[in-house]
Amino acid sequence: MNHLFTGATLVHEGRTETGDLLVEGDRIKAIGKNLKAHTDPSIANAARQAQAHDCSGLHLLPGLIDDQVHFREPGLTHKAEIATESRAAVAGGITSFMEMPNTVPQSLTQGLLQDKYDRAAEVSPANYSFYMGASNGNLDQVLLTDPRSVCGVKVFMGSSTGDMLVDDAAVLEGIFKECPMLIATHCEDEATIRANAAAARTQFGEDVPIGQHPIIRSAEACYRSSSRAVELAARTGARLHVLHISTARELGLFDGSLPLSEKRITAEACTHHLWFTDADYAQRGTHIKWNPAVKTAEDREAIRAALKPGGAIDVLATDHAPHTQAEKSNGYWSAPSGGPLVQHALVALYEGVSQGWLQLTDIPRLAAHRVAELFDIEDRGFLRPGYFADFVLVNPNASWTVTEDSLLSKCGWSPFTGDRFSASVVGTWVNGTEVWNGEQVIEPSNGGAPAGRRMTFNR
Repeated sequence: MNHLFTGATLVHEGRTETGDLLVEGDRIKAIGKNLKAHTDPSIANAARQAQAHDCSGLHLLPGLIDDQVHFREPGLTHKAEIATESRAAVAGGITSFMEMPNTVPQSLTQGLLQDKYDRAAEVSPANYSFYMGASNGNLDQVLLTDPRSVCGVKVFMGSSTGDMLVDDAAVLEGIFKECPMLIATHCEDEATIRANAAAARTQFGEDVPIGQHPIIRSAEACYRSSSRAVELAARTGARLHVLHISTARELGLFDGSLPLSEKRITAEACTHHLWFTDADYAQRGTHIKWNPAVKTAEDREAIRAALKPGGAIDVLATDHAPHTQAEKSNGYWSAPSGGPLVQHALVALYEGVSQGWLQLTDIPRLAAHRVAELFDIEDRGFLRPGYFADFVLVNPNASWTVTEDSLLSKCGWSPFTGDRFSASVVGTWVNGTEVWNGEQVIEPSNGGAPAGRRMTFNR
């Protein structure tokens, strides 16, 4: 069935305009004003025959593409599953995701990587891709990865959940020299972290306050590792993407003046580093414990400023990484880092617009358009004729408070619980299929396949 969305404020490609969007099958057929009266008879006829959706008062944006999530399947499904987290994602307006390899087992072979794709095809309402994982001993498997069907290779240059640290200098050199596709890195210097952790233990013993987290996993640890990655990439010609920038100092490593198409080194910022500061540890405790750590207000303001056109940050993501309430309630050393974010990332960006550190058109630019460009995603990330019909409808004036009974992530908690947002996601469409109606996820009828598809890449 074809669908015509009328009267929406279309937010895309640097502008806002009232218009119509016509969907034919799984693709966008046309976009413009009053499509029922279009000069092209095929568009006008299709618009008149389509199922109409009055979107007056709503914003219509391209669906967000999240280039960093941890959905915990296989092996950690007590925390999350591809099925549950992809549903939380579409409820938050995220229509495509790229998931990380630090599961159990880790995605270190082509067979284990394929297992994830097979599972997503069975259960995901959102489009998907999965990173190939790198370790100290699997370069042969990394080099078998198909750049057209896999988003990238993930390298942990700092330890985090899953213990996938790549700390062999020769191996890192080999990956950067030989890998023909995008390398995404987690950058924190392990030696610096270990020294800071030892100092904290000397001072506090085992009862380390959560406020020490950004001191243990310090700005210096981030800069040392990020600068090393950038140096390696510049020397070897690798295509480097540095994930979750958390400090003002790191921003100086990236050239915001170049067009994205000319960049070989790019940077990402995440929801929590745009929202929280170290002042929030006192109230929110380990629920805002991430790696890299949430740092100072000055770091947050610098990252926010770097979102502007010409700034050092190229794209936005969530780093959605659920753990159970029980796990997060442990003391500092035992509480794992990470938290659920996909359901609230878009509405948090709307708060950024209200607060003045983000423009409305920055949301699709940073969380859809530029992600599609950076990863060379085929036919997604824009509201354009011929592109897949992945989009989100937002009511910008429907305030609500986050409560636990509204959460779709399997872990059942959110760092935003109790926070109030002014905008609400009222509809999400993936490949021309409605998957979220503002109240519930729309499941496939008659046992059919879910709407999500494997993303492909123009490489």
